[in-house]
Amino acid sequence: MSKTDPGDNPSKDKKKIVSSNQIDVQVVAEKVISNIEKVVLGKRKQISLAIAAYLAEGHILLEDVPGVAKTILARALSRSVGCVFKRIQCTPDLLPSDINGVSIYNQKTSEFEFRPGPIFSQTVLADEINRATPRTQAALLEAMAERRVTADGQTYNLKPPFLVIATQNPVDHEGTFPLPEAQLDRFLIKLSLGYPTIEEESLMLKRLQLGHPIDDVSPVVTAVDWQACQELVRKIHLDDQIRTYILEIVHATRDNENILLGGSPRASLALQRAAQSVAAMQGRAFVVPDDVKKLAASVLSHRVILKPESRLRKIKADDVIKDVMEDVPVPVSSDYHTEKDYF
Repeated sequence: MSKTDPGDNPSKDKKKIVSSNQIDVQVVAEKVISNIEKVVLGKRKQISLAIAAYLAEGHILLEDVPGVAKTILARALSRSVGCVFKRIQCTPDLLPSDINGVSIYNQKTSEFEFRPGPIFSQTVLADEINRATPRTQAALLEAMAERRVTADGQTYNLKPPFLVIATQNPVDHEGTFPLPEAQLDRFLIKLSLGYPTIEEESLMLKRLQLGHPIDDVSPVVTAVDWQACQELVRKIHLDDQIRTYILEIVHATRDNENILLGGSPRASLALQRAAQSVAAMQGRAFVVPDDVKKLAASVLSHRVILKPESRLRKIKADDVIKDVMEDVPVPVSSDYHTEKDYF
């Protein structure tokens, strides 16, 4: 691709775009990341990816074994931005009304009153989501996609900033219901925390000896300020070359020999929004190719379906996405540079 200037020298307008009314996305992101690191040790990259998804108004799927701080990450993230947090423990007998709420007859008023469920919180943790039945999993679809809930013929808007964090165990498949493609496509990114090192786990044991540090986590930014940051992320500039780069990556997943079903147009939008978020977190008013490359695997790996023969050969979606990235030419420009790198 030919060398072009991404916009009218967007670096000159950096502060105008990524900060407004005393709100600076980079400063806010650093505060939240540092706050979460008080309780989730040694996972700065994963925390930064979660923050990027939240700033992009997307939802997060945490896939990992039990006991690696998935729930703690969700609680710490919610507390850091001063949002109402609710946890849903998914089980096979969980009903959609247990999530959305139910109407109860009030004998005093002789009318039905709607009692909202946990989905009406600002941050919702759906723990072990693959243990809920498909009918119950579908109850989250409208809330995740449209930020609203329909119950008993009435539509209720959810209070922003709204975030769904779902967890699932990739090892234990007994009694589970795998998420369908339509549900997976609603999650902006999929993360895996992994085990801590010996040093990190030793420090964790010391901190947990007398109490849990999560009890001491307090908000470092208000929900209103977080919404302002999300609005600023939408204004991050994308050069036509970067947008074409994103589209070529997603379209390449549809033609790959190992992929049965490639990324949808929603995948292109998710990758664009996530790249804007990363650019804002690093203090830039424009997206560079590195922003896209850092997020491609996390954004696309759960959105593609591998062919059966590829799965039999133990090929992983992450590796296929990396191969796709290598085949797509990267746009080059003197303005495509990086600054502070969380990832």
